Amino acid sequence: MTILDIPGVANLRDVGGMPAGRSRIRSGVLFRSGQLAGLTPEGDVLLRARVRHVIDLRDDAEVLAEPSAFTGIPVTRIPLFLGSVGSFFAADMNLAGMYRHLVDDAAPRLVDAIRIIAQGQPTLVHCTVGKDRTGVTVALALSAVGADRDAVVADYALTASQLPVARTQAIVGYLRTHMPDARNAVELATASPAPVMAELLAGIDERHGSVAGYLKEAGLTDDELRALRTALLEPDPA
Repeated sequence: MTILDIPGVANLRDVGGMPAGRSRIRSGVLFRSGQLAGLTPEGDVLLRARVRHVIDLRDDAEVLAEPSAFTGIPVTRIPLFLGSVGSFFAADMNLAGMYRHLVDDAAPRLVDAIRIIAQGQPTLVHCTVGKDRTGVTVALALSAVGADRDAVVADYALTASQLPVARTQAIVGYLRTHMPDARNAVELATASPAPVMAELLAGIDERHGSVAGYLKEAGLTDDELRALRTALLEPDPA
């Protein structure tokens, strides 16, 4: 994957290049990032040269608080969480539990996002910081076409190091002041540990046979899965 430096966008990268069996993930097709509220005019030009569709996974309150500055490009809103993000903090849920909740409760909406990626246009997937909802969605899309598991997990784990330092410090300070008894709040807001994603994907394999099997059970058709492979995979060199 390639980290991209575009003014006003944090945690932005192209996931192309990772191995997938005898092939590789195409570059320039699937991007991931945090929210686009801070996109500068220069960043808008640079991002517009790469991206043709945006999938915004945030809920209404998040969009209202930080509306996107990226305009003129089709945006599909797919709020993945039913209810507010804050509910996970209130319940002091850990990351592993939140991700299991996501794949169990949001399967149809995850499939909706995968369907857009399968259309093959250069697509940017984002939520607020590009860690959890974005991380799960991108990991599922990559895993469904056979991307190397270690590479998928490494892409997820990279996120914590890409989050804006000032924002992370402010969030940690807020949580420690206002939720001092919450054991998992800082991890929820700032961490992307590789074992958590590895455990999630292994659990999907165990329960559904594979990530592709999980997506098909949730409504993705064989034709849509083939389209996803065509969109994301470089041609087989053989």
